[in-house]
Amino acid sequence: MEPKHAKVLTPAKFRHLLRVTEATSRFPERDTLILLLGITCGMRVTEIARLEVHHVLLKSGTRNEEIGLPGSITKGCRPRCVFLSYAGTVAAFDRYAEWRYRRGHGASLDRREYRGLMPRTRLVLTQKGGAFELSTKRRVNSAGETVEYLAADSLQNYVTALYRAAGLGDGYSSHTGRRTFASRLLANGHSLETVQILLGHAHLDHVSPYLDVSARDRREAVAAIDLGE
Repeated sequence: MEPKHAKVLTPAKFRHLLRVTEATSRFPERDTLILLLGITCGMRVTEIARLEVHHVLLKSGTRNEEIGLPGSITKGCRPRCVFLSYAGTVAAFDRYAEWRYRRGHGASLDRREYRGLMPRTRLVLTQKGGAFELSTKRRVNSAGETVEYLAADSLQNYVTALYRAAGLGDGYSSHTGRRTFASRLLANGHSLETVQILLGHAHLDHVSPYLDVSARDRREAVAAIDLGE
């Protein structure tokens, strides 16, 4: 039996999720950004939990559009770049940075540097102003070796709860954002190689679990094959 993958958001459900989060979350400034980092940047939940202020902001307070994720925080220990270029995510980040400073979480006295945020603190913080807890887990890699990795289970459960609050139940989870990101790239005509690079996978065959192609699309693709006859 094939493994069950998280469902992909349609554009309508994406908009619905953001509307409900904005209306019902206790911390919409933070939670909207968390969702968008997954859906529009392809970031894993644990990467979001481990992202630090200085990864996104320069000392001058200028926002990096191209964010370098160090291998120390990625699942495969491979550094990669994610792009903070979707307009809604850019706006959500700016709003969150200001909101976090006003709450005094990881804030400094000098607003001229890093927008007043302490650069070596985690970007996304809990409601108490601390880092989301990480737990050590083990998995078997492609070489058959057992390796340890860190997982942000608490944030993963929290993100899944945001989907539940929007009425997106069975099949939707914290991994939905990353799958949606990959599927929308493919739907917009980008290559598998581009998706592979943006997701940070070493091999193309690792991209296949993220593909979400409807039966109708598959039928039409086959019907449209041009053999030059």
